[in-house]
Amino acid sequence: MRRLPLFVMMLLALAVPALVAQNLTLPMKNGSIKFAVIGDTGTGDKHQLAVAKQLTATRAKFPFEFVIMVGDNLYGGNSPKDYDQKFAIPYKPLLDNDIKFYAALGNHDDPSERFYKPFNMNGERYHTFKPADGVRFFALDSTYMDEKQVKWFEEQLMASGSEWKIAFFHHPPYSSGETHGSDETLRTQLEPLFVKYGVNVVLTGHEHFYERIKPQKGIAYFITGSSAKLREGNISTTQLTAKGFDAGYTFMLAEIVGDDMYYQALTDEGKTVDSGTVHRVGKVEPTPNRSAQPVVATSGKDAAKPTTPRANPK
Repeated sequence: MRRLPLFVMMLLALAVPALVAQNLTLPMKNGSIKFAVIGDTGTGDKHQLAVAKQLTATRAKFPFEFVIMVGDNLYGGNSPKDYDQKFAIPYKPLLDNDIKFYAALGNHDDPSERFYKPFNMNGERYHTFKPADGVRFFALDSTYMDEKQVKWFEEQLMASGSEWKIAFFHHPPYSSGETHGSDETLRTQLEPLFVKYGVNVVLTGHEHFYERIKPQKGIAYFITGSSAKLREGNISTTQLTAKGFDAGYTFMLAEIVGDDMYYQALTDEGKTVDSGTVHRVGKVEPTPNRSAQPVVATSGKDAAKPTTPRANPK
């Protein structure tokens, strides 16, 4: 029997309706900033396709305007075929509806990916964009964090003028992962700038699970690195975890309304694993242990098992 080409199989898989999330907790206000977050996506396998289908189906209820990619966008090569199978085909329904994707580079990404127009990196390893007044995103290359990039980041933060400052990159400064854990070197390089210039939220991947970290120095940290890869049972018991889920593939939705950022983490089956609100307290004088714009993270109801039992991590 003749086998169908892989790209045809992918298209057929995308045509199968996904299970739409039934209980979205986001306010869905007119005029709000709505976006999604995915990480460690570039496999081109059934898990990426399942998350992509659910992400697409969920947009019918929550019309997010753009997608943040926190790195490892293409595993195992970046030929034209790789771009198709690991990005253009899985997210075709979103791309066809003019949904923009903004990428950061991961350690499995080739720096040349910055020239791929659908990643909206403008040919730069690190970049920034402003989707609306009062909100600015900063994409960093955490694999090669040199003095030049740190200087650029500080200059951009100084000139931002935005109430909401959201940084996204690959390696998590704080993590409870058994495989990698917190990147303390990166934390030493970046956290002083987060605190001094009032970064509110940090979005990362690298760890193949979902974790929301308890606010550190007034800053909210999220790890969303299981949008195509998963390390089951890989979240250790630490004092960092506000919520963790290492039993399935996930993505995150977020909505900024005034001084609140609502978030909801979902599985590829549409089940909620975490939800709540990051409240921006407002401008205060920074101290060594507190951001200039501190946040308070409030957890919502959970609809799925937080973590798997302790098992041998993959």
